[in-house]
Amino acid sequence: MEKSSFYRIEPEFIPEKRFMERALELSREALKSGDIPVGALIEKDGEIIGEGFNTRERDKDPLGHAEINAIREASKRLGDWRLTSCRLYVTLEPCRMCSGACVNARIERIIYGADDIGCSSCDQEELNKNSPSHKIKVYRNFMEDECKKELSEFFKTIRDK
Repeated sequence: MEKSSFYRIEPEFIPEKRFMERALELSREALKSGDIPVGALIEKDGEIIGEGFNTRERDKDPLGHAEINAIREASKRLGDWRLTSCRLYVTLEPCRMCSGACVNARIERIIYGADDIGCSSCDQEELNKNSPSHKIKVYRNFMEDECKKELSEFFKTIRDK
């Protein structure tokens, strides 16, 4: 009997607006503490399991990025450093450190709002070339206008000072 070939068809991923809206709310928390307004959350099976916003200025911690804070909270909640089947929603393209943390945490997908023109580091091919065991999918520019607006207003205020 001949083995029939079958192709696994993966349904198209559609990001959920409610998660990016929550990430935008979190970005405003960063703004209140004098940080660049970036918010992030980790979602698994439709449930938020970790949240974070930039806390570098507040905590005087160079690792206080929104993504790192969300990953830490999600890991604690799951009791595991492996965040397989989880998705990161973040208002700004992750930096190299945060992109690397996503690979190390085995996050399935990164969904981000605004490109970081000064630090483009979340290229799907680039992210995956050095990780033979784990591949991340990237969904760029989701709710881009809303995310850019938050950041633009922040940097305009800084320039005006």
